[in-house]
Formats: sequence, structure tokens, C-alpha cells
Amino acid sequence: MGQLDIRQDVHDGAIVVSAEGEVDSGNVGELAAHLDEARGAAATSQRRLLVIELDRVKYFGSAGLSAVLDCHERGGVEGVTVRLAASNTEVLRPIEVTKLDEVLHLYDTVAAATHDDGRD
Repeated sequence: MGQLDIRQDVHDGAIVVSAEGEVDSGNVGELAAHLDEARGAAATSQRRLLVIELDRVKYFGSAGLSAVLDCHERGGVEGVTVRLAASNTEVLRPIEVTKLDEVLHLYDTVAAATHDDGRD
């Protein structure tokens, strides 16, 4: 099981969950729990925006993809916009290979994700 550190913050009125380390089947439950909590916080915030920052993730497997996709889908049902901030190949490659880049809202940075008001 890889090491995973997760923190939650607020940036420009958006709830931001930042992950660092490895997201694998051994620790994906921790990520999913943080995403659920953050999605709930975003649902009660004025902007209703959740940004998942994955730029410091070194391994991102199918378990991580599933957790992020589940958060994105649940957010859509709850009226919360979910965006991903990542520019690293370890995260972007699995998303592109699975064609989830056609579903998920991808941004290079948290600032870009929080400042795009017309994309979703």
C-alpha cells in the first residue's frame, strides 16, 4: 500500500481536496471518504464547486479513477461541479487512456479550475 496524504482547503470559494503520494486499491477508501466529505461541503457552499488537485500524485490506478469518476457523477446529481487539477503524466495518462478526459473537467492548476466560470 502506497503512502497517501490528503488535505482539504478553500480556494476562491471552492472546496479543494489535494492528494499527494500514491492512490491505489489499498488506500482509495481514504480518498473516497475525503471526496464524499468535500462534496458535502461544496453542496452547502455558495459556489458549489469541488476541485480535486492531483498534481503531487505519483501513482494513479484504476481505483483512483473510479473514486474520482464516482465523485464527479454524484456531484452532478447533487448540483456540485467537480473539476480536476493535474498536469502530471501519472494522472493524465490513465484518464486519457480510459477516455475519461471526455467526461471529467480537467485543468492544469487549481487557479484555472476555480476561475473558469463558463465551462460547465
